Amino acid sequence: MKIEIDEKRSENFMEDWPGQYDIFSHLEFACGVPSVMFLITTLKENGKPNACLHAWSTFSGDSGGFFAIMPGLMQSTHTYRNILRDKEFCVNFLNPEYYERCIKTIEQNDDDLDELSAGGFTVEPAKTVRPPRIAQAFLSYECTLEAASDLSGKGLNAMIIGRVRHAAVDQNHGISEICGKDGFAFNIHSPKDPATGKGSQSAVAQLRAVQLT
Repeated sequence: MKIEIDEKRSENFMEDWPGQYDIFSHLEFACGVPSVMFLITTLKENGKPNACLHAWSTFSGDSGGFFAIMPGLMQSTHTYRNILRDKEFCVNFLNPEYYERCIKTIEQNDDDLDELSAGGFTVEPAKTVRPPRIAQAFLSYECTLEAASDLSGKGLNAMIIGRVRHAAVDQNHGISEICGKDGFAFNIHSPKDPATGKGSQSAVAQLRAVQLT
């Protein structure tokens, strides 16, 4: 049996915190689709490194280029303003053991603060853009802004598309590393029971390879 969920939120999907269903659609929690996590690095107006823990994205391209397609970036954030101003950023993929350090960059985000240092990360220079890469990342994309738009038209979240100009990949980036504790971290964002609307626990997940026959 399938549970049918409308675009309009039903009353049983109660808020866990004020404004939850303004910033996020109830369909995100009802469907529970995992998304890869990463830290976006930009530069603040004063030149200090800025970090933003993000998910909700995909990466794709063709012979015309490769792109970071990032919906769900709040328009009220430093990162959004930095990207619009400087038109460049880096996407840094870290394994799950760095999650707590990523959270520290959220907790310590004053304008005059180096957020990467606050998280205990090591800065390394990028090759094609000014924002730094993170040395601990096993994969980094250096991006320039290709397009920016209001995701829903409500002035809350943006859709940022970055053109990947350069990639830095750990030399041991094989299947066993990608699908394991040293690989990608995934955001399991407070999935709720689609029938009752109850549940609020989030989790960080990793891939596990399975044998294909």
